[in-house]
Amino acid sequence: MAGLNLEVFKFGIYVMFPIGIMYYFGTNLDNRFAVSGFWPTAEQGQKIPTEKEEIRAEMERLRAQRLHYRDVRLANERKQVPPPQNNDES
Repeated sequence: MAGLNLEVFKFGIYVMFPIGIMYYFGTNLDNRFAVSGFWPTAEQGQKIPTEKEEIRAEMERLRAQRLHYRDVRLANERKQVPPPQNNDES
């Protein structure tokens, strides 16, 4: 009879372990796993332009930003690349 009691105990553990894990992680989630400031506020989020003038202004801002980054990149490339050397020894 000792083997039967062991099997009943093992079966109980096999059934109760997942239920206990689900209960532990499924209750009181707001206090246990909350991270303050995780979600951005409305002021920190993106505001999608809806008016025609806003869209035009946003496109101009993005274009200016892209051109600025392009100018910076090209200036850095000019600094890093040495001038070509003339090895014409004829």
